[in-house]
Amino acid sequence: MYGSDKEALEALNGKHQALLAEISKVIVGQEHVIREVTTAVFAGGHVLLVGVPGLAKTLLVNTIAQALGLSFNRVQFTPDLMPSDIVGSEILDEARHFKFMKGPLFANIVLADEINRTPPKTQSALLEAMQERAVTVAGQTYPLPAPFFVLATQNPIEQEGTYPLPEAQLDRFMFNTWVDYPTYEEELSVVKATTADAVAEVNPVISGEEILFFQQLIRRMPIADNVLEYAVGLAGKTRPGRERATDTVNAYLSWGAGPRASQYLVVGAKVNAALNGKFSPDIEDVKAVATPILRHRIVRNYKAEAEGHTVESIIEGLL
Repeated sequence: MYGSDKEALEALNGKHQALLAEISKVIVGQEHVIREVTTAVFAGGHVLLVGVPGLAKTLLVNTIAQALGLSFNRVQFTPDLMPSDIVGSEILDEARHFKFMKGPLFANIVLADEINRTPPKTQSALLEAMQERAVTVAGQTYPLPAPFFVLATQNPIEQEGTYPLPEAQLDRFMFNTWVDYPTYEEELSVVKATTADAVAEVNPVISGEEILFFQQLIRRMPIADNVLEYAVGLAGKTRPGRERATDTVNAYLSWGAGPRASQYLVVGAKVNAALNGKFSPDIEDVKAVATPILRHRIVRNYKAEAEGHTVESIIEGLL
């Protein structure tokens, strides 16, 4: 497709700029959110978007799917949702043969809306799909389309009737992205645009094949040993009671990040470097992706909560 990896990385940068331009036709502000989602796309990771209702999380995911030219399905997670509702099920056809009817998981981008509203049984069906990129029904395994991303949303304030995601499920998400309120100017622009009758048209700027190619390109990107050691060391520092743990970690954390965090720190740093026009990541690239990668992988103890130490402030201290 391209003469060399260097040319391909330059092309990736250009594609990313075009992607941001398309998304900004609809989404005002939220630069860090868009950046984290596009980083996860090129890294092949899933994203958990956490924010209060009405911050356009669903619209953002829909817009990104359109700009990527990928198939998109939205699943509204509810307490009565069954695994077969998302995976699919076998039905009898006219010839009395069992036929598999694919569920909404069979798309390139799946928006799992309010993922913590559904019981663990359905959450675990999604877990297999996220990890194996395939689903098993009646002993038969069906591969999901490639590329495949789960972008899940969660409302942090309304915990009535919710099923908190278990740590194993949280660990499957590359990023835990916090969606915050817009600034006054951004909100002004949003209200102005959404209360008029103009509708922005989002054009696809990158194909599924190109995304798969760029994902492979990122994996081939060279990384210096000292950057690799920094990423693995950073994840190691979060584990209380271990040799690398800092005093703060031992005092305020009950659980730290596992090896998957180290892997995502390296891949995330590579993507961050590529999107900034670099041909190899440095320590700054690891730091740039550290907070959304570690945020949902470390667990504070009661002492930290009592003394008002946030997960973010602990990560900041480690950086």
